[in-house]
Amino acid sequence: MIEVDCIVVNWNSGEILTDCLKSLENFNGTCSLNVVVIDNASVDESEQVSSFFSDVRLVCAGENLGFGKACNLGATLTGSNYILFLNPDAELLPDSLEKALDFMQEPKNATVGICGVQLLDESGHVSRSCARFPTPIGFIAHSIGLDRFLPKLGHFMAEWSHDSTQVVDHVIGAFYLVRRELFEAIGGFDEQFFVYLEDLDFSYRAHKAGWQSVYLADVQAFHAGGGTSNQVKAKRLFYSLRSRLLYAFKHFHLFGAVLVFMTTLFIEPISRSALAIGRRSWSSLAETWEGYGVLWRWLPQWIFKGVTR
Repeated sequence: MIEVDCIVVNWNSGEILTDCLKSLENFNGTCSLNVVVIDNASVDESEQVSSFFSDVRLVCAGENLGFGKACNLGATLTGSNYILFLNPDAELLPDSLEKALDFMQEPKNATVGICGVQLLDESGHVSRSCARFPTPIGFIAHSIGLDRFLPKLGHFMAEWSHDSTQVVDHVIGAFYLVRRELFEAIGGFDEQFFVYLEDLDFSYRAHKAGWQSVYLADVQAFHAGGGTSNQVKAKRLFYSLRSRLLYAFKHFHLFGAVLVFMTTLFIEPISRSALAIGRRSWSSLAETWEGYGVLWRWLPQWIFKGVTR
């Protein structure tokens, strides 16, 4: 029987964590599932729902470790050949994991290190969950909103209907099935990313190490999207912008990274503000400047002291 470790990182997930764990409890696959919930110091007591599930191991981190670091902690506490990183706002369907494992077990797929599945949202629509590895142009196009009109310029594969199985650069971390051999070979998630892009960075390093990522269109799971970060939209903006800068200076040549830096810092806040004003969304306008305020206050620590989180 195949053993799989399922790592769920919880931070104030509320009832959605219950639904996520129920979907794991009802799993009737042919594998042995070891579920570990890493709680990042939730204050809504959502972690307590884990006690209602007899086969779930709860680990209270005592502080908010961020996503990648919490995932790494979960992986060190387990030892199966496969690790499923599952968001608390995601749920397995009856055959989600079984089919994905069958695919990974086929000898011809031995070089597939990461497997994602088709994600369905609350309306039953297929979410655009795959991405290309970003380039400086892709990040800049996203910063100024150009990818809304020319999707292929950006790194999100929004122009693709996600209706066919294929090798892709990246599948998002909501349902992220990884071979432990790969996970350990590249040292897990890079913990300088607090949240956002740590999975993209992982996929890119896996690619450079010779592994493939595959998206399975004939296997589905549920993913609400947004998750608990909807509670802190300004902070979410800050974390996403900070991760973008970290990714750019980690993987791009210096000129490209500087272009991304300049666009992100000085053009994007204007384009975001114009969009918010055009929509008469004063809450979005306030969240934009609150998020940028946090980012600008963090910059000196990063530039002069190397503080990344």
